[in-house]
This record gives sequence, C-alpha cells and structure tokens, in this order.
Amino acid sequence: MGRRRFRSLRARTTLGAVVVVLAALLVGAAAFVVVLRLVLLDGVRTSAESGLDQAAARVEADGAGAVRGYEDVLVQVVDDDGSVIAHGDDADPPALPTADESRWSHDGERWLLVADDVDLPGGGDATLVYGVSLEQTDAAVGAAVVLLAVGVPALVLVMGLVTWGVTGRSLRPVERMRNEVEGIRAARPDARVEVPDSGDEIARLAGTMNAMLDRLDRAAEGQRRFVSDASHELRSPIATIRQHAEVAAAHPERTEVAELADVVRSEALRLQDLVAALLELSRLDEGGTGRRRPVDLDDLAFDAVARARVRARSAPGGVVEVDGSGIGPARVLGNERVLAGVVRNLVDNAVRHAETRVVVALADDGGRAVLTVDDDGPGVPPGERDRVFERFVRLDEARSRDAGGAGLGLAIVRDAVRAHGGEVAVTESPLGGARFVVRLALGG
Repeated sequence: MGRRRFRSLRARTTLGAVVVVLAALLVGAAAFVVVLRLVLLDGVRTSAESGLDQAAARVEADGAGAVRGYEDVLVQVVDDDGSVIAHGDDADPPALPTADESRWSHDGERWLLVADDVDLPGGGDATLVYGVSLEQTDAAVGAAVVLLAVGVPALVLVMGLVTWGVTGRSLRPVERMRNEVEGIRAARPDARVEVPDSGDEIARLAGTMNAMLDRLDRAAEGQRRFVSDASHELRSPIATIRQHAEVAAAHPERTEVAELADVVRSEALRLQDLVAALLELSRLDEGGTGRRRPVDLDDLAFDAVARARVRARSAPGGVVEVDGSGIGPARVLGNERVLAGVVRNLVDNAVRHAETRVVVALADDGGRAVLTVDDDGPGVPPGERDRVFERFVRLDEARSRDAGGAGLGLAIVRDAVRAHGGEVAVTESPLGGARFVVRLALGG
C-alpha cells in the first residue's frame, strides 16, 4: 500500500517539491552562513587595522611602553629576535605570530591578529602585533547556523504539508471524474462526467472527457448498427441460396439445373461483392490506404467510363450515354486500387440512377484535382445529402437490392477520399439529377 501511495501523483508532486525546496534552502543557507562570516570578519579586520594604526602611532611617538594598559585586545611589540619588548594587559608572552591576518587561539577563544612594522623613538625598529577577539563573530555565525538548522527543516515540513493538501484538493475533482467514468457501464451509455464550474484545466478535462465519451458512444452505436445491417445483408443471399437448394432437394423433378445454377451464381456474386465491400470498409476504418505513389486520376476515370459504357449497353431498358469528354489530366498521390474504386463506385452509381445521360469530368482547380460525376436521374434531396454517404443507406427503398446495391458504395467513396486527405460532396447537377464532386490534392 505504501508503495502504491508513493507512486501517486500527489506523493510524487509533494516529494519533488520538498526535494527542490530543501536543496534550494540548503544552498541558500550555506551561502548565507559564508557571506555572514565574511561580512563579520571584514568588520573585525577593519576594527583591528584601525586599532593597529592608533597603537603604532603611539608607539612611534612614546615608545614601546605605550602599549601597556591595553585591555580586551592583544597588543605586543616584538623585536627582530622574536622577544616581546612590551605588551598589553591581556597579551602576556610568549610572542604572538607576527604574520599579518593570522588566527590565534587561546583558552578556547579565537583571535584575529594584524601586524605592522614600527620605528622606535630611540632608534631601531620592531613589529607591532594587534589582535581582536572573534568571539562575537563566532557566536553570531553559530546562532545563525542553529536558527537555519531548525528553520530550514521546519519550513520544508510546512511546505510539504501545504503542497500535500493543495495537490490533494486540486486532484479531488480528477479522482471524482475517475470514479464517475469507472461507473459508466454498457447499461448507461449516456452517463457523463460532471463538469465543474471552475473554468480551469480540470473543467476543460471534464469537457474533453465527455466529448470523448460522446464519440465512443456514437462509434459503439455505429458499430452495432453496422453489425446489424451487415448481418441482414448477408442473410438475404444466404437465405435465397438455401431456399432454392431446399426446393431442389425436395422436388428434384420440378427443378431445372441451369435455373438453380443461375440463382446460386447470382447470389454468390452478390455475396462476394458485399464481403469485398465490407473488407474494404474495414481496411479504411483502420486508416490504411496502403503504399501511396503517383496515380494518373484521368486514366482511372477513362477506365471507369469505358467499363460503365459496356454495362450500360447490356442493361435492360435502354442505353445510358456515358460522356467522358470533360476528363482532363490530373495526377494525385495515393493508392491506385482504392482511388480506382472511388471513381468506379461514383460512375456506377450515376449510371444506376441516370435516365439517359452521365457526364464525367476531371480538372485541375488551384492545385487540386476536381472529379465531377453528373447524372440526369432523380437526384438527392438536400436533407439527405449527408446521409447518402452513410453505410447501408438506400434512399430509394422501393428499388430492388439487385439494382440498388447494399448501400456501401458511397460509404466506401467517402472513407477512401478522407483517407487520402480529400473531400466529397453531392449537389444538384446541371443535368437535373445529382452531381458528386471529389477534391484531392495534386501530387507526384
């Protein structure tokens, strides 16, 4: 449990803050002590040098005996042989160190010594040593060290407690949201996280989480609908094949083999097209269009037009004219197989709905390839122009499944175009029917 608590964001934040502040305070405390000692020592040195100058003036004027009577400081006059000529009341022999700014300890007390050469009145010279006690300096530095040793841990402790409390209070809404999200089950897919009115990052996180839940809910609903529609579409050809097979088995004398073979072949092709469309949608859902390379979109358009003309001539009820004279050169970067499916689905859809004429055009418009497919059929009502690209949507329900397809062609077109960074839309055609427009960036 302790290890788990340590791994919490609250514990890591508090620990990090404590470590950083403690390190900063330790460095600051050490620097403060060093600076304080230097400042105090500089004051003591200034005082010692001032006292040395005064004592030197008296010695040079009155002789070495002038240093007698100095109290609370150390004063000695030392000759070249190291013998003490004269000294103050607190500086009994032996001789003090004569090096300037020396440290000297006596009876547990530290002193700062300064020295200078002096000329004695009767002739000759000597060294004057003057010392000032460092007791007050050491006491001040020691008191500062004690205060810092007590104050720094106390300050770090208070800061850690405040950080722990503030972090816990800040993370409380996050923990509440976590519990709310954990409580969302399939039985309550519409449940959402409560958004606080603070207007801060937590509120924005709650809003983002609700938006994510909305997307997941829509995706789950779309998946359920997709599975249901796919099951229904797959069931139909399977049921037809099974029905004819059972009739043939029960009444072989009334069944023509050629007729049964035609039914099975027709439904198998329909089933094959449906499965291929479902697989294509699955690949597009995974965001993959395969390896991209330069593709001549005009070649794909000419192939689709030629294929549609053959199908139109073989279709019952007359001939639909497929005009490809408006196809100009355009090269894009993409997957040739997927883009060929886009063009083919749009042209086949137009031929299926046209009365007499389909016009396919391709042009370069400001660095984008624009493919338009027009027909003179019934068109698409304005309120259905977004829905027509959804999966398993057939606007003319009276149309037979054989003629109208499974409702996946335009869904494949939309997903494939989006996967290539383009866009597709349907508007009203100058021919009176529908115009499908695909825009893709030129490349290659």
